[in-house]
Amino acid sequence: MLMPIACCRLPRLKLVSLSDIFNFIKGDTPLLVSLPHSGESLGPFADTMTVAAKRIADTDWHLPRLYGFLGEMGASVLAARHSRYVIDLNRDPTGKSLYPGQNVTELCPTTTFAGDAIYREGAGPSEEEVEARVAKYWRPYHDALKAELARLVARHGYALLWETHSIASRVPRFFEGRLPDFNLGTNGGKSCGAGLGESLLASLGPESGYSGVLNGRFKGGYITRHYGNPAGGVHAVQLELSQITYMDESHPFSYHAEKADQVALPIRSMIERMLDYKPVS
Repeated sequence: MLMPIACCRLPRLKLVSLSDIFNFIKGDTPLLVSLPHSGESLGPFADTMTVAAKRIADTDWHLPRLYGFLGEMGASVLAARHSRYVIDLNRDPTGKSLYPGQNVTELCPTTTFAGDAIYREGAGPSEEEVEARVAKYWRPYHDALKAELARLVARHGYALLWETHSIASRVPRFFEGRLPDFNLGTNGGKSCGAGLGESLLASLGPESGYSGVLNGRFKGGYITRHYGNPAGGVHAVQLELSQITYMDESHPFSYHAEKADQVALPIRSMIERMLDYKPVS
């Protein structure tokens, strides 16, 4: 089942590739923006899932709309069409944990962030089903990601990868208290050139009214860590944005345009600063 195009189309951006796995927009700058968790479709698996799962509460809600300004910036954009409940595109395909010893969800999650079951009793995916989903959903997204990064490096000499995420400001399962508004991750400085992450955080500034942290609870997921390779010309940064800055964090997860327009300003400023970055050759 195809997800309605409106759920993952970015305003003012022209789609050049559309499949039942992802939407892709080809840009003319070194920047690729990846949205692996913005998809909302449960595909053929919806009938096996619980009522709680069908609310897809752990979606990175409304990011295509929030990032609508990308159409004016010449960025390439890759956006998933399926929910992370089908398969998490930002996890190691082997299922290896990115945060050993910490509570995390699986490659094909079986519980929501709140701990509710995703599948009806006995309907969870088998090992064979997980492998099939890797082949059908995970692999095509990553093949497209790799191909576009290679194209950008070949054309510009380097590529800038902006990993776009959002999460509720309070998720006790993963962290205590309230999350900062802006959570930048560069895998401890390994996924991008020296000083880039610090420069992006500094651009937030106290006058913005938003809090921020670099390499705090979220240091970057599989995509940031796997593809971020400064020596190979790929500089990757992840932003995990607290959803309280632009939307309701409870069902039905409504978008607040005025708040969103406000928080989009520092996001755009960060991306502009990233575009201004010139890696040392």
